[in-house]
Amino acid sequence: MDIFVLLATMIFCFLIGMPIAYSLAFAAIAGAWSIGIPLEAVMLKISDGVSKVAMLTIPFFVLAGAIMAEGGMAKRLVAFADVLVGFTRLRGGLSIVNVLATTFLSGISGSAVADTSAIGSVMIPQMEKTGFPRVFATNLTITSSVQALLVPPSHN
Repeated sequence: MDIFVLLATMIFCFLIGMPIAYSLAFAAIAGAWSIGIPLEAVMLKISDGVSKVAMLTIPFFVLAGAIMAEGGMAKRLVAFADVLVGFTRLRGGLSIVNVLATTFLSGISGSAVADTSAIGSVMIPQMEKTGFPRVFATNLTITSSVQALLVPPSHN
């Protein structure tokens, strides 16, 4: 019966168009209430999960990537990678520039999230203009930003 309350609440929230995160939270609260767990205990567990310092790093790295993109640092890194590679006139050369620029930014930020937001805001529109599909440009940027975990100033 408890699982029915949980699933029914979640499916109902999905059907009325509530966002997934709120639907999951509302279903968890309804499920805990149905089995008799005090709501104070549920709220204490929720606040324990949110108060982790490590959870603050993700939005700050996204902010760092946005600052790098708006400040022009990402554009200068892309231009530097273009000078080193020189393949932008060849087919697929811009992909190599994307990976190389992400490698350079990984050495600065050490975060895959910051690399994706900074290089992606510069390279994805540029790759679209030259004829690459948006899906390819996005996937290339995401997969090349994972190498930030291997470059030494990584936060991992």
